[in-house]
Amino acid sequence: MPVYICPNCKERSVDVDGYDGFSGSRELQCRSCNFGFLFELLEDYYPAPTTGLIVVDRDGRVLASGRGVFELTGFREGDMIGRDIADALTLSDDAALEIVREWGVRKLGQALTLRTRSGIEKPVTVDLFPAYDDDGGMLVAVTPRS
Repeated sequence: MPVYICPNCKERSVDVDGYDGFSGSRELQCRSCNFGFLFELLEDYYPAPTTGLIVVDRDGRVLASGRGVFELTGFREGDMIGRDIADALTLSDDAALEIVREWGVRKLGQALTLRTRSGIEKPVTVDLFPAYDDDGGMLVAVTPRS
């Protein structure tokens, strides 16, 4: 049974009928916040309350960011859309991103740093989940660490 997570509000759901959301569209939408799409996971994932979720396309460009990303990075969604995720967050290493894109495997617990909008380097843990649909892409979960 597919498990989904909303990149915006982080609510998890199990879709039993392939139909979710409020709009009457066949596209999966979040029942909690009506965000435009859900991200399918192979296994359920429980993000920390301070985790920010970012969805990127198959080329690594940001498609959407959820709650918590602005608080963590200082970047609003509009500042990041269309930009390469590694460049937008100035991640210390993009090797894990490339592995997930090339091999379609998830990478959890990547200890990286990002640079906030104000230029502060912040240590973070990054979890990467590949998309299992025809569009490709991935879900990037960024959690601050001390």
